[in-house]
Amino acid sequence: MPRKLNMKSGVLNVSTFTARRERSVIDYIALAVATCGGVGYIPFVAATWGSLFGVGIYLLAQKLGESLTIWVQGRQFANALFESSQTSLISISLIILFFAGLCAATRVEKLTGQKDPKIVVIDEVVGQLITFLLVPAKLGWWTVLTGFLAFRLFDIWKLYPANKLEALPTGLGAMADDVVAGIYAAVLLSLLCTVYLTAF
Repeated sequence: MPRKLNMKSGVLNVSTFTARRERSVIDYIALAVATCGGVGYIPFVAATWGSLFGVGIYLLAQKLGESLTIWVQGRQFANALFESSQTSLISISLIILFFAGLCAATRVEKLTGQKDPKIVVIDEVVGQLITFLLVPAKLGWWTVLTGFLAFRLFDIWKLYPANKLEALPTGLGAMADDVVAGIYAAVLLSLLCTVYLTAF
């Protein structure tokens, strides 16, 4: 039960405090997901570290994709079928990651009593991965750097409707604005890749 102290003499102001609730296993899982294994606890610009974590996942997935491509070619599978399956897998993974982040962010907001707390960086990871969704493979490191910078800028600028969506309740607001930033960055990066392929 919360205990309330109230003294009208002016010696002590009104204060209300409650005992800290013991965290459950689900709470710790939510914290692990929302902070991406503790990345969100890194001091200074946690969102940037979250984006870099997303870049790392993208590069790892790219390497895995290259290995799978070699394996498929060695077994004479249809490349079109493999590419279609790969695109489907990536899309499904992003959807799962989004909803996992939504649930985790919602729970962490309740734990911290803050709206979109700084330690939550799963939204940056999702947005950063969306940024690279339309990038052709093997175009060079410039696409990685440009995609990272583009997402960070759009995440900071919060162009419409991101600036409206961030006000949504629960963890939806935290996730939605970064999804929009990721879409903006993905479109820009896709256009730059088209110009690059056309020119070179």
